[in-house]
Amino acid sequence: MDNNKQIVENYDAIVVGAGHAGCEACLALARMGFNTVVFTISVDNIALMPCNPNIGGSSKGHIVREVDALGGEMGKNIDKAFIQSKMLNKSKGPAVHSLRAQADKQVYTREMRKTLENCPNLTIKQQEVTKLLIDDINGEKQIQGVQTISNALYYAKVVVLATGVYLNSKCLYGDVEESTGPNGLKNSLNLTSSLVDNSIVIKRFKTGTPARIDKRSIDFSVLEVQKGDEPIVPFSFQTNPDCIQIKQEDCYLAYTNVETHNIIRENIDRSPLYTGVIKGVGPRYCPSIEDKVMKFPDKDRHQIFVEPEGLYTNEMYLSGLSSSLPEDVQYKLIRSMKGFENAKIVRNAYAIEYDLIDSTQLKASLEFKEISGLFSAGQINGSSGYEEAAGQGLIAGINAGLYLKDKEPLILDRSEAYIGVLIDDLVTKESTEPYRMMTSRAEYRLLLRQDNADLRLRKYGHNVGLVSDDIYNKTINKQEAIDKEIKRLKESYIGVNDRVNNFLQKHNSEKLISGCSLFELCTRPELGYSLIKEIDDNRPILDNDYYEQISIEVKYEGYINREKLQVEKFKKLENKKIPKDIDYNDLKNLRLEARQKLNKYRPENIGQASRISGVSPSDIAVLMVYLKIM
Repeated sequence: MDNNKQIVENYDAIVVGAGHAGCEACLALARMGFNTVVFTISVDNIALMPCNPNIGGSSKGHIVREVDALGGEMGKNIDKAFIQSKMLNKSKGPAVHSLRAQADKQVYTREMRKTLENCPNLTIKQQEVTKLLIDDINGEKQIQGVQTISNALYYAKVVVLATGVYLNSKCLYGDVEESTGPNGLKNSLNLTSSLVDNSIVIKRFKTGTPARIDKRSIDFSVLEVQKGDEPIVPFSFQTNPDCIQIKQEDCYLAYTNVETHNIIRENIDRSPLYTGVIKGVGPRYCPSIEDKVMKFPDKDRHQIFVEPEGLYTNEMYLSGLSSSLPEDVQYKLIRSMKGFENAKIVRNAYAIEYDLIDSTQLKASLEFKEISGLFSAGQINGSSGYEEAAGQGLIAGINAGLYLKDKEPLILDRSEAYIGVLIDDLVTKESTEPYRMMTSRAEYRLLLRQDNADLRLRKYGHNVGLVSDDIYNKTINKQEAIDKEIKRLKESYIGVNDRVNNFLQKHNSEKLISGCSLFELCTRPELGYSLIKEIDDNRPILDNDYYEQISIEVKYEGYINREKLQVEKFKKLENKKIPKDIDYNDLKNLRLEARQKLNKYRPENIGQASRISGVSPSDIAVLMVYLKIM
């Protein structure tokens, strides 16, 4: 390397990017005691929310809770910055309950920046990283640091790439094409070539964002009001619920109509999405409005959620109306909707194309298989969403720290966390579109509820030094109290008497003929743990979240036990490790496609191998026989 540069600085760890992934990664490393520098295109836009103004949502709320349980920051930060809170899917079972909070974008960014600026061991640097410094040591590639656009050299033993959608990004709508990152920010035009030079496979994806409307130009009287929940439930397990019971802002529900759809169809030839100008693959589960209209011609309206971007701005976000149509068409289609006849656009909708890596080049630890000490997290890995980025960033930061300590990485499997499902999918399945987390992707979602994330994951956060002894001990005490109360319910029998039967009759529940346990009464669909309090004279006083846990564990015990048995079978496959030096070409009984895929993806265990597309159950059987006789 040429050391005759302007500046040479040494750190333990480097994080490239200060979005949601980068923030979690650099905080984890610094809090683990490592001298860390985080590079950002703009210090003013740390933890920027360039698209939707909310954190959480279906399945994403689970990830935020898991980040919090592991010692991350996103849950704490949204509790400081929210303006409306809602628990989604409450009419369904607890497995899919998901918290979502509308954020004040300015406050969210400000509070996260404040957290980074006041974190010991952490330096923030506004500068573009243009090159990875990699050496070949004893035949193995190892990261040495990075070079910036000013030719300064920053050395470190670990680097975490969290570049988001900034690599060679460009924003498009109509015939407008700008070489820029989201919100008009500077993009990164140099780092991709350094990745390619180091044999990292690059792909190109597309995402988009809707227009922002001046709220003074909207007639809210004809829109459906969407209120927040009361009482407000915090994201962080450490946030005192009593401290966040604020006056909430309203959101609204609007609809497109037949006229809107006709405007889109008449101008579809002007959308770069349909003219072939946009080459990147877009997200299937968050399509543009022109995609929805063209692919679902039988629908004569689509829901549009109208959401405030904060308390200090008049901008309203039109969720569900992402578009890359020209500006004049955007005005026409928006003004065709009821309540938006006089709408004024503050920011045009646009699509954004960007470079990313093929994430199957990563280990489950998020370290590159072929470059030691180099980790990757967030949208550069092919995911979409703030929450998915934060979850990866935290794990990448933790594992970079464990790498520096020469310890085994933290790998959450699919039975332990949504974050485990997310990362496993990214590193074992070739993504052909931006990956979005959904509850349906989790096989064991009744075990992976958002309400029990602390009980599932606190131990891991404590083990790596991100969760204090005090918080961890409180979690242990919580689990012990829950177990003790469930045991009491099973051992407490109640006899047949008028008081009990009158209670049952009042709640349309069958009267008792003989005595039964309180636990049995709790399992009745029409009853439950909270209702039987009326006839449970010895109930201990517990925190409210304890009651929720007990109620779910009792009501769904049969289903939970069934999933636990499934997890035991799953763990057996995950625990069957595959030697790193195995040559699948030697396994002649494997199909050709399986040999090719297994040699390409290099799974770490039988479980991972079984989830690779193109590897059949019969191939897994052959592989298991081979491993037994090795």
